[in-house]
Amino acid sequence: MFSPIVIAGDPHGNFPPILRACAAEDPGTLILLGDCELRVPLHHMLGSLFTLGWSIHWIIGNKDAETATAFDHLATDFPEGDIGGKVIEVGGLRIAGLGGVFKPRIWYPRVDEPGGKIEPPSFNTRREFLDSLKPSEHWRGGLPLWHRDSIFPEDFAKLAQHRFDVLVTHEAPSCHRHGFAAIDRLAEVAAARLIVHGHHHESYSARLPGGIDVRGLGVAEPWVLEMA
Repeated sequence: MFSPIVIAGDPHGNFPPILRACAAEDPGTLILLGDCELRVPLHHMLGSLFTLGWSIHWIIGNKDAETATAFDHLATDFPEGDIGGKVIEVGGLRIAGLGGVFKPRIWYPRVDEPGGKIEPPSFNTRREFLDSLKPSEHWRGGLPLWHRDSIFPEDFAKLAQHRFDVLVTHEAPSCHRHGFAAIDRLAEVAAARLIVHGHHHESYSARLPGGIDVRGLGVAEPWVLEMA
């Protein structure tokens, strides 16, 4: 029997549309694209889906690392759901997750000013960045809270070792005016056929020059993934 895969755009605390969409399907897999802004722990917010047997996954968004409460309601409450930097298999599809956002202090592979150039990464790994900080800047023994959502080159290097069909991201690929070609290249290396992203709250479909389909999702927009 077909098990549905529902991918949901940034909830920003608005979970009813996602819950309604899942209630209309048989239990399957739900993937949240970040910026959950949970006011209660994820297990509480999506308790009915857990009870029904839904498999729930998520990637982190920038809003999920703005406060300790937002972080704890997502990452601390349900760490096993995090697919950032991982590849999972669902119904014969291999789905990879790339959470977070690019930040100039770490790595920003895009030129936003005319005549500018893309600077190399300042840090390739979280370990390198953490070692550059004072102990007082650490948070809970690790990265500062405001960098728990940062994308590092090591995330790309890890995912590039795999092949997958779908790449779910918070940031957008280059077809979006605020997107990054680095995401295109990662998908190409992995032989992906589809990229699904949130962050910009725009519902649209596009295709990259290399033939990879792109689906952007709006706020709390549920989308049932169907691939041949």
